[in-house]
Amino acid sequence: MSGAHFAFTDRWGGVSAAPYEELNLGGAVGDDPGAVRANRELTAKALGLDPASVVWMNQVHGADVAVVDEPWGDRPVPEVDAIVTTRRGLALAVLTADCVPVLLADPVAGVVAAAHAGRPGMVAGVVPAAVRAMTELGAEPGRIVARTGPCVCGRCYEVPEALRAEVAEAEPTAHAVTSWGTPAVDVSAGVHAQLDRLGVCDRAQSPVCTLESGDHFSYRRDRTTGRLAGYVWLD
Repeated sequence: MSGAHFAFTDRWGGVSAAPYEELNLGGAVGDDPGAVRANRELTAKALGLDPASVVWMNQVHGADVAVVDEPWGDRPVPEVDAIVTTRRGLALAVLTADCVPVLLADPVAGVVAAAHAGRPGMVAGVVPAAVRAMTELGAEPGRIVARTGPCVCGRCYEVPEALRAEVAEAEPTAHAVTSWGTPAVDVSAGVHAQLDRLGVCDRAQSPVCTLESGDHFSYRRDRTTGRLAGYVWLD
């Protein structure tokens, strides 16, 4: 898509030691802060970005959205699960380690968004909230390009039956069964169904299941582990 850039990391190419090896980009998981800063700088430079022009979130599994036009600097990073900008060259980042990273762009309107859609956020509607914030800034759903990155798949995300029923009541397409026949939730399917209902047709989904892939961080698999990142920005 002309003018829009999307990127998802794996766990390799950084400086963090076990159990965060190597490219941990999460600053709140117990890793050495210096290693996280180095990893964020390495990643930004590899993407052709200024590390100081990447906007991060304090993710809390909710549905709140912040509109940004500059990095936070010395200001507190807000507790939100989606960020939106119209500023070209400002990269928005989302951290995950099983949740669905959602990157959105309308290059014609010059609006991009990054959202963190875990099970609670998907149910709460963080992705529709991000799309609404984009449309308020001039985006049109039919022009929005959506890319979702590596996440735990519905064949692996086992949950109690009561929780599956609760999620499915809010988003029926998230109802799933594990590969071994137990109740599960497919968060990515729920996210894509929400986008489809909103009129976002240009969508692509990563085939990578984080729990199954040793090249990606997975909280459900390892508990103490690093975080992947998704980045979106406009030229």
